[in-house]
Amino acid sequence: MDTFEKELEQKILSTMKDDSYKPLTVQEIQELLGMEQAAEFKELVKMLVHLEQKGLIIRSRTNRYGVPERMNLVRGKFIGHAKGFGFVTPETEGMDDIFIPPTEVNGAMNGDIVLVRVANSSFGDRREGAIIRIAERKTTKVVGTYQDNRGFGFVIPDDKKLPMDIFIAKGNNLGAIEGHKVVAEITEFPSDMKSATGMVVQILGHKNDPGVDILSIIHKHGIEIEFPPEVLQQTDKIPAEIQEADLFKRKDLRDVLTITIDGADAKDLDDAISLVKNADGTHTLSVHISDVSHYVEENTPLDAEAYDRGTSVYLTDRVIPMLPHKLSNGICSLHPDVDRLTLTCEMTIDGYGKVTHHEIYPSVINSDYRMTYQDVFQIVDQLDEELRAKYSEIVPMLTDMAELAKILRQKRGDRGAIDFDFKESKVLVDGEGWPTEIKIIERTVAERMIEEFMLAANETVAEHFHWMQVPFMYRIHEDPKPEKLQRLFEFLTNFGIVVKGAGNKVHPRALQEITESISGLPEETVISTMLLRSMQQAKYYQESLGHFGLSADFYTHFTSPIRRYPDLIVHRLIRTYLFEKDVSGKTIAHWDAELPEIAQHTSDMERRAVDAERDTDALKKAQFMLDKIGEEFDGVISSVTNFGLFVELENTIEGLVHVSYMTDDYYRFDDRQLMMIGEHTGKQFRIGDEVTVRVTAVKPEESSIDFEIADMKKTFHRTRKTTPKVIHARNKPSSDSKGNGQRGSGQKSDSGKRSSSAKPAAKSSGGSQKKKFYEGVAKKNKKQKPRKRK
Repeated sequence: MDTFEKELEQKILSTMKDDSYKPLTVQEIQELLGMEQAAEFKELVKMLVHLEQKGLIIRSRTNRYGVPERMNLVRGKFIGHAKGFGFVTPETEGMDDIFIPPTEVNGAMNGDIVLVRVANSSFGDRREGAIIRIAERKTTKVVGTYQDNRGFGFVIPDDKKLPMDIFIAKGNNLGAIEGHKVVAEITEFPSDMKSATGMVVQILGHKNDPGVDILSIIHKHGIEIEFPPEVLQQTDKIPAEIQEADLFKRKDLRDVLTITIDGADAKDLDDAISLVKNADGTHTLSVHISDVSHYVEENTPLDAEAYDRGTSVYLTDRVIPMLPHKLSNGICSLHPDVDRLTLTCEMTIDGYGKVTHHEIYPSVINSDYRMTYQDVFQIVDQLDEELRAKYSEIVPMLTDMAELAKILRQKRGDRGAIDFDFKESKVLVDGEGWPTEIKIIERTVAERMIEEFMLAANETVAEHFHWMQVPFMYRIHEDPKPEKLQRLFEFLTNFGIVVKGAGNKVHPRALQEITESISGLPEETVISTMLLRSMQQAKYYQESLGHFGLSADFYTHFTSPIRRYPDLIVHRLIRTYLFEKDVSGKTIAHWDAELPEIAQHTSDMERRAVDAERDTDALKKAQFMLDKIGEEFDGVISSVTNFGLFVELENTIEGLVHVSYMTDDYYRFDDRQLMMIGEHTGKQFRIGDEVTVRVTAVKPEESSIDFEIADMKKTFHRTRKTTPKVIHARNKPSSDSKGNGQRGSGQKSDSGKRSSSAKPAAKSSGGSQKKKFYEGVAKKNKKQKPRKRK
């Protein structure tokens, strides 16, 4: 779609969304928009047809057009359930999900964009509706296990949100046999009268073959592994070393002491750091980011592929990169002792963490050292003599880095940034992909140091372009929704925490104060989990709306263009506005039209990558527990639902204690306090309670683990604080606040670094991630005697 078409689309939609608009005919819309030429009328008709096909507008029986919400319809995404019902998440912000009974699904499949007519009455608190049109099919291929039936067969989808098998007619199975993992393309979508029909288009291997499990997850989420030939052809033409012509108008920093700090196994090194402590006590921090936009030019096959992928995907035993390896691990990666093209954000930072001066410019560097987080931790925190001698040239700079990071962390904490420090883990696998160990990952001073520097650069770049008032790509995190805040504050009163002045707004400093007040206490887990659930998801957006979790007025993603397309766009805009000095009306109009779609798509691709990473992690953890049936483990209740308790072990593995296993009483679920209460004994089970569980069943194909509580007769209770803790909802930090610098570095997921701390918090969905496997299903697995206790 060209710029004219996008502008016309926006003009039509904004006109129809105006409060004064009433459904009009084509001719009336033509007159309203002042389109007098025949060619303009033709384009208008084409656009109306296009918008109607996508479900963005509706045509009535009298051939009048309007947007769905003005015609008593809601457009949104259908989320299916294994039991046949589903929910529609409206595209209109602020609207709650709409429940769709099985009889009103009308052939919609999980992920489809649909139009819903909301019923005048509903059961319970949630609105109900009926799907009247499928605007856009999102599921066209299904990954599953092939079941043979004498020539014809069925594909049983891996995705339990697709509660139907795909019929495969004779001759359409590509030679698949019983037990093969396959990809089936849907040729006929389900309807009221029949189920879906398809054809096998790819055989991934037998379900028990090594590596097929993760390969199935990759295809389930529609993630492409191989790069198209035209992309590889373009990549082949890119030199393996920088050329003399590449240095034109670049600041030469090759003689400046520069280092990279990243994980030991990282190969795509986006960022490098230089630091000088000035005589006046200020620091000059230079964050050098790989200049990927120099190689990935707009409107090329390489750019189109990077856009489609949106992000690199990091799974347990492999990486699916956004860019071909020649770029991601080669010319764009800031390896030591080689010249590399970069964009530099140079900042002068005073003793209070304020950036008093900054400059953004194209540069060329030659990194002196490739450091790992572990080595930096040993040098700075543990004062390892051997390593300090080996890296004596950079020890002073590392020491200054630690000092500056503490200042920046102090500033961020003072203004109210929230730091959720949930335990994280990494699954280690053998050569065949089978899990051998669950390793707990600790965030040391080294990870936090680089995190602070990336945050500072991201904020500085965002603020620069905010005040330029040009189209730009931002990373935003909106304020929590009022209804979720209200429920959170009601929940907190159970723990003696009273939030004063609560209304529709809350300052992040108030939530940070809550996390500080519960640090180390038994209720820390439950309250931190509820705090996280009360927040919205961060996303990419074309407007500068700030970042609630970081308590930042301006924020973007500038620091990882090798693995994130929004960062690449940010670099492209920097090049356009700052280096090429192009702020013409044509350029502004171009990016005004392009950025909304890019922001939405890349946010969607980020969610897809996170889902694939979580699916892989859950699968490998289930496989790890397969030989541990009957064993007992200590754990903590991580989520409470109406069908049972989710318990997280010390190694972060999570399983379900189904309510049918809680046999010493009849338990009811209190959804306000998120607890199970025994009707006769009054026994309570809450998030954060410590329990001992026994493994009763493991189903790797469903990534599910079943527990039972080892001693149900034990009394579970919690001691409450007697003195209420009063926190003010609009608690803004004072301008001269000093604090002690111990807590608060901002949300880990938005620091710009890819590490264990770079993943969006996995706890945000709590038990809902497992709900598809367990809800309403009583598990009747045979209990085995424990072999040993850990």
